[in-house]
Amino acid sequence: MLYKFLYIPSKFALWIYCRFLSINNKKMLSLKGPLLIAANHPNSFLDAIVLSSLLKQPLYSLARGDAFTNNFYGKLLRSMNMLPVYRITEGAENLENNYETFDACKEIFKKNGIVLIFSEGRCINEWRLRPLMKGTARLALSSWQDGIPLNILPLGINYQSFRSFGKNIHLNFGNIIHEKNISSNEGYGKTINEFNDKLRSELKSLVIEILPAENKKIREIFFIKQPVVKKILLFIPALLGYLLHAPLYIPIKILATKIDGDNDHFDSLMVGLLFILYPFYLLFIGLLVYWFIGGYWWLAVFILLPVCARSFVQLKKQF
Repeated sequence: MLYKFLYIPSKFALWIYCRFLSINNKKMLSLKGPLLIAANHPNSFLDAIVLSSLLKQPLYSLARGDAFTNNFYGKLLRSMNMLPVYRITEGAENLENNYETFDACKEIFKKNGIVLIFSEGRCINEWRLRPLMKGTARLALSSWQDGIPLNILPLGINYQSFRSFGKNIHLNFGNIIHEKNISSNEGYGKTINEFNDKLRSELKSLVIEILPAENKKIREIFFIKQPVVKKILLFIPALLGYLLHAPLYIPIKILATKIDGDNDHFDSLMVGLLFILYPFYLLFIGLLVYWFIGGYWWLAVFILLPVCARSFVQLKKQF
């Protein structure tokens, strides 16, 4: 399965990509299912990649349904543990397909699996919690009605930037919502509302809310001070990291800007392209070293270049 094949490389990519990762409760990463993680959605498929690379147990995530319309891409996404969920904006005729996805989720829960759902319903690059859709509540209630002892784990995903490489990320896990926490017996609609009120209350304390113009506040929350000794030790590797990776990074950034420059998927597109192309870039540099120097020095490329890239990410400007 493609998910298993990409698991280790994605952890390695996150090590390079992420300058600083704060997790308020690391014990949550070891939780077992049946579990539904209900998160905000600020940064496209990157949100799922970050979480997938951290959890001890395989993660299934719900993604926008229109990405599955092409048969090839649909199979590819499913092989990465993604399932389609449709919104009214993607056609009312597709909404019935959500029952199929919910049934697939419940089968995962019965096997003690974990599913990630983005409760806001769509991705927007912003620091605030948006109104919650009803999909999370419906999936939870349907699972409980089928006798599945499902737990719901609220998660706030927060990035210091949506446009720059090298992220400071804050993952804030909330209190688990159990079936016993939802007490409404006044009908299905009231129960849905009670669930969403409970989930919204949890997420409000987990999602960092800042206006885009509040630059000072953004810096206060996300800025990571680097010790002087660290700056001195990493200066030369960081400089090499910039010089050696610029031929790869700059063209990809130009391409991503042309494709999706003003869209909320730019960041994810950048990371996706780099994730796919970086192994080939390392191989290319390794071959150059082999041709011009010979011996086994080319093998050092696969260690030194990533370390230099990581060093540059640590020292580059954060804002």
